[in-house]
Amino acid sequence: MSDVLRLERLEKSYNRGKPGEIAVLKGIDLVIPRGQVVALVAPSGAGKSTLLHIAGLLDTPDAGRVVLGGEDLSGAGDRRRTEARRNELGFVYQFHHLLPEFSAEENVVLPQLANGVARGAARARAQELLGRVGLSGRTAHRPSAMSGGEQQRVAFCRALANAPSLLLADEPTGNLDPGTSDTVFGVLMELVRETGLSALIATHNLELAARMDRVVRLEAGQLTEA
Repeated sequence: MSDVLRLERLEKSYNRGKPGEIAVLKGIDLVIPRGQVVALVAPSGAGKSTLLHIAGLLDTPDAGRVVLGGEDLSGAGDRRRTEARRNELGFVYQFHHLLPEFSAEENVVLPQLANGVARGAARARAQELLGRVGLSGRTAHRPSAMSGGEQQRVAFCRALANAPSLLLADEPTGNLDPGTSDTVFGVLMELVRETGLSALIATHNLELAARMDRVVRLEAGQLTEA
């Protein structure tokens, strides 16, 4: 089983080298094999969003390496990092961030068009993904006409539209009530399993974390197996 993501000796501080410097990550090592779903559990303010942003090439570490699909992208330029985010990574956040003026289908089509996919193929892909999450009858609806759980399912489909190898999710059900959260998380896990994705999913919910393949805990700048 090959590794999709390797984080090696990551360090990150804010106000680095200045009075009041805050060390958030202190030599983080993490390996995620292909097809493995990893729960990232951390107390508020421990740096989980920082870790996800570095893993997702949205931020850079002060030291250490980010190796995605065997390629060290730690020192890559903006163009290569953008390309990797577009082709190899999918992102889901606590809030869905759907474009309100577009339908569910269009929200899933747009990232594909940005990646050079023909409109017909992009629509077919969007309809397939939305059907998988039980939204075949809602493809023409705009976000304002959908429930919170439906909107988040659209966000999952958008994240998977370009067939990434790694999904990064930051509290993807944190804005939903417990019953909807459980249902939506189940849909997410089905999608991940069906597509053979690897995933790093940050959550405060220990019950959801227990349903993943592996749990790691971030605390005081250190990452440990839970």
